[in-house]
Amino acid sequence: MSNSKKIILTEQDMPKQWYNIQADLPEPLDPPFNVRTGKPATAQDLSAIFPEEIIKQEMSAERFIDIPEKVLEVYKIWRPSPLVRAFGLEKVLDTPAKIYFKNESVSPSGSHKSNSAVAQAYYNMEAGVKRIATETGAGQWGSALSMACKMFNLECVVYMVKVSYEQKPYRKSLMQVYGAQVFSSPSDQTEVGRKVIAEDPDNQGSLGIAISEAIEDVLTHKNAKYSLGSVLNHVAMHQTVIGLEAKKQMEIAGDYPDIVIACLGGGSNFSGTAFPFIMDKLQGKKSGLKAVAVEPSACPKLSKGVLAYDFGDSSGFTPALKMYTLGHTFMPGGIHAGGLRYHGASPLVSALVKNKIVEPIAVKQREVFDAAVLFARAEGILPAPESAHAIRAAIDEALKAKEEGKSKTILFNLSGHGHFDLSAYDNYLSGKMVDYEYPSEKVCEALAHLPKI
Repeated sequence: MSNSKKIILTEQDMPKQWYNIQADLPEPLDPPFNVRTGKPATAQDLSAIFPEEIIKQEMSAERFIDIPEKVLEVYKIWRPSPLVRAFGLEKVLDTPAKIYFKNESVSPSGSHKSNSAVAQAYYNMEAGVKRIATETGAGQWGSALSMACKMFNLECVVYMVKVSYEQKPYRKSLMQVYGAQVFSSPSDQTEVGRKVIAEDPDNQGSLGIAISEAIEDVLTHKNAKYSLGSVLNHVAMHQTVIGLEAKKQMEIAGDYPDIVIACLGGGSNFSGTAFPFIMDKLQGKKSGLKAVAVEPSACPKLSKGVLAYDFGDSSGFTPALKMYTLGHTFMPGGIHAGGLRYHGASPLVSALVKNKIVEPIAVKQREVFDAAVLFARAEGILPAPESAHAIRAAIDEALKAKEEGKSKTILFNLSGHGHFDLSAYDNYLSGKMVDYEYPSEKVCEALAHLPKI
């Protein structure tokens, strides 16, 4: 089977449970912290913005949690997703490495984000919620949640980071097709947004600002809750359907990855891909597994940030999380991988980086697009700029295997397609794209605003 181009599972093979890596961590996570009370955050603290079942999952240490039947029924629209052997890319690189990718771009919204969006919309519907507010960077999460809300008859309001709102107008159109209201963030819809605009009329926005706006929206509307597309434990868990399926598919191929790679913004994509494989490493079954989280050099929270308690949003509405962070006041450059412009990393991923179980690397924008175009020409699939970060790392690992004369098995997640990102490709092909390295002095400046805990 290893000579097959595409490895397909049946609906019966689809995971019926999510994997919760909290059960296998080397040490328990530091709890979220309520800066206002000076104590660890409680379920009651989170109840203003999340439904009860989501809070239970966020705090659970149970290894496997059942996926509700209604969520599974929606998943069947596109799941199980294909695992593809990248023979074309292997040939172009002339590498002895075997390269596989999990193709999450086949979901209706075009990315892996639908895996958690459907689950979160379902739990909110079950709790009697009528309105969900959220943020989105490049628009993948906003598109996914807009679709999921329509399926479960919920109103959806999306605050989209301004730079991406302008770079990717058709993402906004897709959200509106699904029935969502979409606002460019910072917006004039909230006190947070109006304050930011007053202080800086040309502010390009950040995920931290958009999260603050979405939470303010929730707190000022009845029957409303907030939904987050990354970072938190429950989101990482929902995404593990990716890696759980990939493990079955690799078994059919008679193979197992030496290296698992995914891009990292907040951490849901990486978590969903790598955690089911890292489980084997944590349980002593695959000690040699290398797990690589790829971030942009313009937003290097794992590479240049610090492990500390920080807010998840720019205004400090959220509890503080123990994570690698560039500081919640961080303002990234306007790179095209809008989904990777978040200031912090998942506490779960952060704990694994701290324990040297996950290896972070930072890559530059132009070399990412070099890899994206090479992949598109070799495999015929146009990747999202976010996904192209993982492709860059996979290519580098395959070239390293060639230099060493070793056969390695590489698995990466193609987390989304790039059909809404053609303006970015135009920018690259015309030679206008520039690299952006986030300066260390800016990191120091942002870290000065960390909450005192």
